[in-house]
Amino acid sequence: MVKVDQQKIDEILSRGVSEVIVKEDLEKKLLSGKKLRLYLGVDPTGFSLHLGHAVVLRKIKEFSELGHEVILLIGDFTAKIGDPTGKDVTRIPLSDKQIKENFKDYKKQASKILNFSNIKIKYNSAWLSKLKFADILELSNHFTVQQMLHRDMFDKRIKDNAPISQTEFMYPLMQGYDSVAMDVDLEVGGNDQMFNMLAGRTLQKIYHNKNKDIVTTKLLLGTDGRKMSKTYDNAIYLTDEPNDMFGKVMSIKDELIDNYVELCTNLDSKQIKTITNPRDQKAVLAKEIVRIYHGESQAQRAEEEFNKTFRDKNPNFTKVTYSGKEISILDLLVELNLSLSKNEAKRLILQKAVKINGEIQEDWQKIIKTNSGMKIQVGPRKFLELI
Repeated sequence: MVKVDQQKIDEILSRGVSEVIVKEDLEKKLLSGKKLRLYLGVDPTGFSLHLGHAVVLRKIKEFSELGHEVILLIGDFTAKIGDPTGKDVTRIPLSDKQIKENFKDYKKQASKILNFSNIKIKYNSAWLSKLKFADILELSNHFTVQQMLHRDMFDKRIKDNAPISQTEFMYPLMQGYDSVAMDVDLEVGGNDQMFNMLAGRTLQKIYHNKNKDIVTTKLLLGTDGRKMSKTYDNAIYLTDEPNDMFGKVMSIKDELIDNYVELCTNLDSKQIKTITNPRDQKAVLAKEIVRIYHGESQAQRAEEEFNKTFRDKNPNFTKVTYSGKEISILDLLVELNLSLSKNEAKRLILQKAVKINGEIQEDWQKIIKTNSGMKIQVGPRKFLELI
């Protein structure tokens, strides 16, 4: 049963939204009570989802709550090509094994937001892998080279004399064909996906004589104001522990507060602005984001822990049992789950973010003789004491 709620529809088409094509048409369809089929596509080019991904996941959740048919499409075929959007160099192709490894945990992570009892998961390899060469030629015939070269990243590469692969030209066609294969009424995605989504709108009109609508969301920036990315180490992941998540939100630039309130929560931005101190605004924001992904009690604890560590200057060292032995500092950080990998551990040491018994560690090749009572701090939020 599709719900027709004018206020809810207005919010869906405005909050966190960059552009709607065509807004009048889509609004009319939503108010008519017609059940729409819509989708969000995610290419598994990495293994972790972050708050930037959550923006679009939250948006399709809103459509699902109104009773529309929602599909989360895993781009296991398009990931082999690699979306050239925003890239100034050609992506390195991923193997089937890498792709499978990346998306195996997507559903679990996305379940923090989506209810998969009423949301379908599909994989675009189901149809894209079956296209014959004649089908691909037919698809290509609907677009010109000039249209592809109009994309800003290709224009930049031409000026820089950087290569553009033939497969990158194919990406918008492949993503566009997803709309045809699923015969959708609407596609939701980040505003950086507009070119690819318009390709789907064009093909849907050609193949099914249907005007597919498009909703793009605003871009959520990373904690440092750049694009949220693992590369920049500025992402807040859905898998982050409550204390880590709280601390990362507290570290965002003050000018990003409005952006995070609008895109990551249902908080009233006007009420947030009545709080004059940016630090206090971020505290409310951080607590709400942790509550969404970890629950009320964990959010309360994360706030208390943050205040104890940074306001009261009295960090709580988590005690862990660890047998005394000699071990490289890189292996130690990984074994204690203070770092995801040796490479990350090395980077943290070079950034002077690792302390042992209050002393900054600068030698990433150092051998550590561990013992009971040793206190290890990594960054501003991770504190362990060996016992």
